[in-house]
Amino acid sequence: MAASLKSAHNITVFRGFPEKGCYTWSPFVTKLEARLRFGNISYNVEAGSPLKGPRGKVPYITLERDGQSQSMSDSTLIAKAFIESGHLEDLNRRLSAVEKAQDLSLKALLEDRLYFYQGHERWVLNYYTMRSKILASVPWPVQVIVGNIIYNKVVRNMKGQGTGSFTTEEIAIFRREIWESVNALVSAADTQHQDREGPFWVLGGDAPTEADAVVFGFVISGLVCEASPETKDVVNSYPALVKYARRIHDKYFPDYQGWE
Repeated sequence: MAASLKSAHNITVFRGFPEKGCYTWSPFVTKLEARLRFGNISYNVEAGSPLKGPRGKVPYITLERDGQSQSMSDSTLIAKAFIESGHLEDLNRRLSAVEKAQDLSLKALLEDRLYFYQGHERWVLNYYTMRSKILASVPWPVQVIVGNIIYNKVVRNMKGQGTGSFTTEEIAIFRREIWESVNALVSAADTQHQDREGPFWVLGGDAPTEADAVVFGFVISGLVCEASPETKDVVNSYPALVKYARRIHDKYFPDYQGWE
């Protein structure tokens, strides 16, 4: 079914960054790209802007067909829409109910917990590095104004979500605990399939599940983001995580620059 989508649509993924041929700092952008590549779906990339996205964030996509354009936003909802239309395979269709719960729990751990802990590292502890990257195309005086707006919004969201009530030291501990747990899963999968060449998958199966796109997105984001040096050190300290990312990169992203 993926072939029919490729032939019928021109898909553009808007990533929020102007660079091409490389990963972005956003785990959700890489998650979406990985999900499309797992399904052998071709796409183009452009910078775009969160302000132009249907939900005010990146990534978002446009699908063009017969002169008409449709926009879609949110990496999870985009994948679900493609699955429901038959253009992407449901990677979890063969999982048991328990395995589906494990897959969902792992995605929630990263997207609803780790995301905020890493947001604190990026936007609070390394604000100027983050601002200069995210707002690189914006003139300097505007960078200061927009940067403050983003910072205040991030801090407000973290307070509402709960992360903002913890100290920097406590957040760092929580962040490391999550990476330790993810590494344990990936290490077990690696051990289980030591004789296999190519990618191995976080739940230990013979094919990726929906969680693999999320895990890969967060691992890559941790490896390439200069505004999260502690996370980069933590991820690099786990050989299994780096190996997991490298194997997926080599198979599905050979056209992309690595992270060394």
